[in-house]
Amino acid sequence: MFTILISGFVSPETGYGQKQKNVLNKYLKALPAGSPANDGNVQKYRMTAIYLNRDLYGRFSGKTKITGDYTCGYKDGTATWNNVFISGSNSFSDPFPEGKRQEYMENFRYMPSMKMLETDAFKNFPAGTETVLARNLIWDMGMIEEFAWNYSDSLKLNKDYLLSDHEGEFVMADVGTYEHASIHLNWTGISLMNNEICGVIEYRAVDNKIVMEMEQISTKGTEQYWGTTWVSLNTQRIEFAELYGGTIQEIEIKGMPNKILMKTIRELRVERIK
Repeated sequence: MFTILISGFVSPETGYGQKQKNVLNKYLKALPAGSPANDGNVQKYRMTAIYLNRDLYGRFSGKTKITGDYTCGYKDGTATWNNVFISGSNSFSDPFPEGKRQEYMENFRYMPSMKMLETDAFKNFPAGTETVLARNLIWDMGMIEEFAWNYSDSLKLNKDYLLSDHEGEFVMADVGTYEHASIHLNWTGISLMNNEICGVIEYRAVDNKIVMEMEQISTKGTEQYWGTTWVSLNTQRIEFAELYGGTIQEIEIKGMPNKILMKTIRELRVERIK
């Protein structure tokens, strides 16, 4: 009887310990390396970005929303954008209007790469500040994909990872310059999203310098952003992503005597729609 009791008492713990070890070995030792194959099994996403503008005392001055549908997974490695709308409102509480379709973004096709920071990438875009928001869709999606895939073989669970290849200033097409102080990634665990077991990757970048020179507007200031991406451990596809950021900028508008100091808060979501 004594032997039976001991066996019954020890076995559940042994079983639990073995199951825990199996989970750790299967899911928490390393992330899958690389990016998903471009096999023609396309994935579609809806990106929504909301910009809230306030002065340095927190007084609301306007808001902008931009949405677009992003498709990737084509066999040639390209990506496309469709249904890009930009809308604005001077009311904090009222819903956004439908907005204006950005026709130049309809079926806009390109190869995701650092070449999308070059001026020629947007040679067919019209002039104006609204096209900067459209470019941000492309740049933000590229950044989210890069953080999800390019460093997965270097990330260790709950260990901070500093991206040394992003330091210094770079040119944003013909819009301006951006300088990262530092970018940190952290694989914080696993979770379930869209019925997929996902690695959860967090990132943050603070005290980044931004300078923009456009036809009617010049700005300079700082930006910080942080976010989280859920990446399927099975397919390596992005299942969901969110990003939050804030800028403080000095804005000079041609024809206006005084400069404007503005704080902009950005909230961005990427959701699977197929």
